[in-house]
Amino acid sequence: MMNVVEIEGVSQRYGDTTVLHDLNLSLAPGEVLGLFGHNGAGKTTSMKLILGLLQASVGQVRVFGRQPSDPHVRQLLGYLPENVTFYPQLSGLETLQHFARLKGAAMAQVATLLEDVGLTGAARRRVKTYSKGMRQRLGLAQALLGKPRLLLLDEPTVGLDPIATQDLYRLLDRLREQGTSIILCSHVLPGVEAHINRAAILTQGRLLALGTLATLREEAGLPTLIRSSGLQRGELLQKRWSEAGHVTQRWGVQGLQVEVFNGNKVELLRQLLEQDSPSDVEIHPPSLEDIYRYYMNSAMERAL
Repeated sequence: MMNVVEIEGVSQRYGDTTVLHDLNLSLAPGEVLGLFGHNGAGKTTSMKLILGLLQASVGQVRVFGRQPSDPHVRQLLGYLPENVTFYPQLSGLETLQHFARLKGAAMAQVATLLEDVGLTGAARRRVKTYSKGMRQRLGLAQALLGKPRLLLLDEPTVGLDPIATQDLYRLLDRLREQGTSIILCSHVLPGVEAHINRAAILTQGRLLALGTLATLREEAGLPTLIRSSGLQRGELLQKRWSEAGHVTQRWGVQGLQVEVFNGNKVELLRQLLEQDSPSDVEIHPPSLEDIYRYYMNSAMERAL
C-alpha cells in the first residue's frame, strides 16, 4: 500500500542556513504521526514542504505519490496553522461558507462541521467576537472542509480549554478510524500520546527519534514506575527488590514506589501480589514527556 507522505533525504536551506538535515519520514494511510520539537526544530518547515508551500533544496517529497504542488493533491489536504486568521466582520457560518466555495466543498458540510467543533450556537456571531479557542475550533472546521484524506495540524490545542481539547482528540480518533491520515505538531505533550500511532522528535532540523511509543520507551531504557499502597510487608519487599536491582524511590505514608527496569514489571507485580495484599497498585509507564526529555537531553549531551 502506498504511503500518503514520503519525505526522502530532504534538506532545506534558507540562504546559508540549513533548517532541515537529511530528513526521512513517511506517513501511512490512517496513521496519526506526532511531530514534536522545540521552536525552530523544523516542524513547520516539514509541514510547508508537504503542503507544497516550499520546494525541497535537496531530496524529494511525495504526497499520494505526486508532487505536493499538484492541484489534485491539494484537494485532498486539510491544514490548520498555529495562528489562524479570519475576516473579523464575517460570522462563523459565513466564514465556513466562503472557504467551502473556495475549496469546492459541499455546503451541506458547513452546518455539520460547526456542530462537530461546538460552534453551532455561535455560528451567526461575527468572528471578531470569538475567543482564541473559538477561532481555533473554526480553523479546525475549515481544515475539515471537503473531507480531506490528509490533515496537517500545527498546535491545534492552542487556546482550547481541557474539555474542548478532549473533544478535539475524540474527533481526530473518529477521522483516523475513517482512514484519514494526520500529522500533528504540538508543544502540549500530556494527552497526546493516546491518540498517535508514532512519534517523531526533531531538534535543530535533525530527526532524533521515530517510532511507536512502545519502541521509543524500549530504545530509551526508561523505567516503569509502580506505586502500591496498603502494604503490610512494604519494608521487607523494599529490601528484597533493592537487592534484586530495582531502584526504590520511596517508602512512607503513601506506600512503596519502585522503578522497574529491563522488562521486570510482570515479575515484580507477581511477587507483590504473592507476598503482600496491597489495597491499590498504580502502574505508570514512561510518558511522552519522559521520552521527549530523554532524547532532547541525549542530543544536548552529544553536542557538548
